[in-house]
Amino acid sequence: MRRRFLTRQRGVAVVTALLLTTLAVSIVASLFWQQQVQVRSMENQRLHFQTRWILRGGLDLVRLILRQDAADTHGVTRADGLWATPLAETRLDQFVERERLQGESFDASISGQTYDAQSRYNLANLAIEGGAGGINKAELAVFTRLLQNLQLNPALARVVATQVARSEGAGLMGQQEQPNPNAEPVPAGSGQPMKMLRAEDLLSVAGFDQKAIEKLREFVVVLPQMQTRINVNTASAELLGALGPGMTLQDGQALVNARKRTAYVSKQAFEAQLASLGKQLQKDIEIGWGSDYFLVLSRVKLDRAELMSWSLVRRSATNTQVIWIREI
Repeated sequence: MRRRFLTRQRGVAVVTALLLTTLAVSIVASLFWQQQVQVRSMENQRLHFQTRWILRGGLDLVRLILRQDAADTHGVTRADGLWATPLAETRLDQFVERERLQGESFDASISGQTYDAQSRYNLANLAIEGGAGGINKAELAVFTRLLQNLQLNPALARVVATQVARSEGAGLMGQQEQPNPNAEPVPAGSGQPMKMLRAEDLLSVAGFDQKAIEKLREFVVVLPQMQTRINVNTASAELLGALGPGMTLQDGQALVNARKRTAYVSKQAFEAQLASLGKQLQKDIEIGWGSDYFLVLSRVKLDRAELMSWSLVRRSATNTQVIWIREI
């Protein structure tokens, strides 16, 4: 009887020891797992910061190129300028500081493309800044023709103009101070409409869907400055063909072909080319042949991290600065 009791006790002790061993192993494994998660989290944070520093380095290179372009071209921004040369995927492994294990390899590269933001239609131009404000009738006519050239509903132009002007608080009915012959009062509405910051914000306008946004994305922009000039040396045929009454997409293509031979260096030179087509510039529209705003598409790859972003760079006579960076 006693022997049977002792055997039973030894069995309980063995089971208890096994349970304690299993518990200890589980605790140790959990600790190792948590440590591994923390290490991986720290690595991800390091990669996160390093990709942004690489991006900043790439933008500094873009700023340098833009400053040099301005000095070399004397204010004329052409579509075939040095700034427009794409940056092919460039490996940066040897320039990136990172601890490596023996035999470990990883990819580090940057690529990108710079676009002239003033080759696109600035939606902020639809509102008149200062004074009584309101909808800019001349700009509204240009935007209407642009939608026609893109085979979109031209009636949407007025809806967009109304929202832009209302979001800017410009020229609401009953608030006019000094009438502007090119200004159209903005109908009052309920609530404050969303301020547009990018082309995707057009989805808040009744009548626009994702398909229309995709078609319009490469032709419009929202710049922080109102009443910016369209650069006729870089604008698309669709936009050039919207700059005057009665103009067509074919007229815009003719203007593109003409600038390939000789860049437009003045408003008179552009209007002379329009006259040769039997067309004229929209009244109260200002055009340009140089640009201050540029969009930069960047792609940075570092090991398992990848960062794609759009940046807006502003170039002035004294400085070139990054206005914003948006990840995509």
